[in-house]
Amino acid sequence: MSIIRIEQSNPEFARDNTMTLTLNSTHLGGRRDVTIYNPYSQAKDLPVVILLHGVYGNNWVWMDLGGAHLVYEQLRQQGLSEFVLVMPSDGGIWEGSAYLPLPHHGNFEKWIVEDVIDGVQTTVDSVSEHSNLYISGLSMGGYGALRLGAKYATKFSGISAHSAITKVTDMALFTDTPLDNYQTQVEHESDIVYWCKTNQSQLPPLRFDCGEQDQLFGSNQQLTKALGDANISHQFAVNQGSHEWAYWHQHLQTTLCFFDNIEKKSKSA
Repeated sequence: MSIIRIEQSNPEFARDNTMTLTLNSTHLGGRRDVTIYNPYSQAKDLPVVILLHGVYGNNWVWMDLGGAHLVYEQLRQQGLSEFVLVMPSDGGIWEGSAYLPLPHHGNFEKWIVEDVIDGVQTTVDSVSEHSNLYISGLSMGGYGALRLGAKYATKFSGISAHSAITKVTDMALFTDTPLDNYQTQVEHESDIVYWCKTNQSQLPPLRFDCGEQDQLFGSNQQLTKALGDANISHQFAVNQGSHEWAYWHQHLQTTLCFFDNIEKKSKSA
């Protein structure tokens, strides 16, 4: 296990129904934070939704800028299944790590798919190795969700993304960090379509959306075309809106309902 130590918030003092973890990870060579919503349920084997943030952000933005917990609670009142929302830091390098394994900087991929998941399973009683895992994200986090979901296709039960960066060169729209810094050691490592093709027979249900006024809309159109040309089953939704939290707050409900449908089908199978 690559987690050296876990520091866990005290529910007596933390905000309602929320836990914060600080994980000391050898994959990162340091400490990073994870916010968890609905960690104290008495249920067992609850499904987990991992929400990845975009550039400039951190573990707190999905709740404090996007109101993810409020969207979840509203949907719960309408019949949504119970989930645990897990919102990790991307690893805290530059304006964003792109959730990639980066030589000399840190393995931000394994931080998510190993450390964060292990940390949650260790500390949250309602989550276990039998819990279904879902992954989603916005912007850079959308890229992370699509790539990690496709690469680790058997680990996740569903993939969703909002306003996603679809290739590393899109990072240049948001950061002055040289793109060379995002070069990986393995050819095709950063290519979403490559991983979708590689694991096509094992891919879980996959969807993504983008607003027509978003600067990433063209990239998203290119991605859906490439996936279609490769006969990769997926859903792509075109919405009104731009690259902003109002859009993500509104459309997170689509992701949660998408995962809910998968979860309910898996329970009835």
